Amino acid sequence: MSRPRSLRRQLLVGILLPTLLFVAVNTYSLHRQALAALHTAYDRTLLASAKTISEQLDVRGWDELAELHATVPYAALEAFEADNQSRMFYRVSNLHGEMVSGFAELPVWRGAIPARPPYAALVDFYDDQFRGAPVRVAVLLQPVASSEGRGMAVVQVAETLELREAAALQILRTTLTRQALLLGLIALLVVLVVQRATRPVRQLSADLRARPEGDLAPIAAPAAPRELQPLIDATNAVMQRLSHLLAHQQRFVRDASHQLRTPLAVLKVQVQSALRGDTPAPQALHEIGDTVDRATQLANQMLALAKVEQLRQQGAVPVTRLDAVLREIALELSPLVAQGDLDFGIDTCAAPVHAHEWMLRELCRNLLHNAIRHAPPGTELAIALRADGRHGDGRHAILTIADGGPGIDDELAARLFQPFSAGDVRTGSGLGLAICREIVQALGGTIALANRREGARILGLDAVVRLPLAPLATIAP
Repeated sequence: MSRPRSLRRQLLVGILLPTLLFVAVNTYSLHRQALAALHTAYDRTLLASAKTISEQLDVRGWDELAELHATVPYAALEAFEADNQSRMFYRVSNLHGEMVSGFAELPVWRGAIPARPPYAALVDFYDDQFRGAPVRVAVLLQPVASSEGRGMAVVQVAETLELREAAALQILRTTLTRQALLLGLIALLVVLVVQRATRPVRQLSADLRARPEGDLAPIAAPAAPRELQPLIDATNAVMQRLSHLLAHQQRFVRDASHQLRTPLAVLKVQVQSALRGDTPAPQALHEIGDTVDRATQLANQMLALAKVEQLRQQGAVPVTRLDAVLREIALELSPLVAQGDLDFGIDTCAAPVHAHEWMLRELCRNLLHNAIRHAPPGTELAIALRADGRHGDGRHAILTIADGGPGIDDELAARLFQPFSAGDVRTGSGLGLAICREIVQALGGTIALANRREGARILGLDAVVRLPLAPLATIAP
């Protein structure tokens, strides 16, 4: 498993690498510029040396027949040699390359004077080799005139490069030292800035580590930078979901342990009674069967309640036809309708909703089963599913299950949706309507129980569910 990447390291690399590249390019450019400046400065010295030598020339004869004479002691060049670090050589010749004075080994100039010389003289500068060492050479074409003649001299002055290279190296060292100090300062500033910028993160981490186990309260960090606020908000949202799941799990375990204890205790008493012979065997088996049925129903409903929460946490929710599910459940429970001799009617319209099919089946089954169980024989049981026409908060599917039972009082209606709050503890576990409420809330809808009246007389009970409608086009073919 790869180690997490360090923010400090990323910033250091991200800033220092481009800076280092820029410094390298800039140092190379500065070195070239320094060499060019040094060449300009020292080339001026070479030109001065050449002019000094040209002043020592004499000529006899005219033009092509001119003969040049030079009386130039080497000591004349010592004034231009700086600190004995570089050596200078010269050669004087005519236009045909015939040497007049100086060092014969110095190669004859074969170049040409630039169209625009850098100085007010016929001068050319170039690099060459002399005695195995690199040299810088200045060539001056100097007219020489006297009372006895006139001619053109070619004066070459060469200088070794020790002084230039030493000066360029010194400039390079100074530049590199300053650039290294700059890089060190940038690195130090990056470390300090990152250390300061990540201080809220470290403080937040320390606060979270110091929290007691099970503390899922929202993180309060008003002083955190704006860039951290989305992370803090997302963490708070996750912690809120975890807190909700933990509370639901604790409530489920508490309710399960409390509610299952009673039927198991009753079952144990019934078995002991049958074993002692206090109850006839057929009656005992019948009572045991009823107790097992109630315990099974209770366990199934508690598992259904837990599954609602599980489905609530899932991200993508499919679109399901509520009308199709409602008709399937009505057909499934038709034997109970026939057994109760109920006048049954169902009227539906297309009602696509964002919900898992299991949720809708559980919702319809619980509501319809309650209505069948509480409707007196021979009364009417009507199911109506329609869509409202309002657009302000979106259109809704409205499911109404109307029975002809005795209705309920207002106090009981207020607590029937609470878990284990049954109107008749002998016929129900008190979880059916609680499951319905959890499902409806998970789907963003509402559920209510209301007595249907005619004046002061109660005609029956209406269970009304409102769920947001989904567009028909979103239903998978």
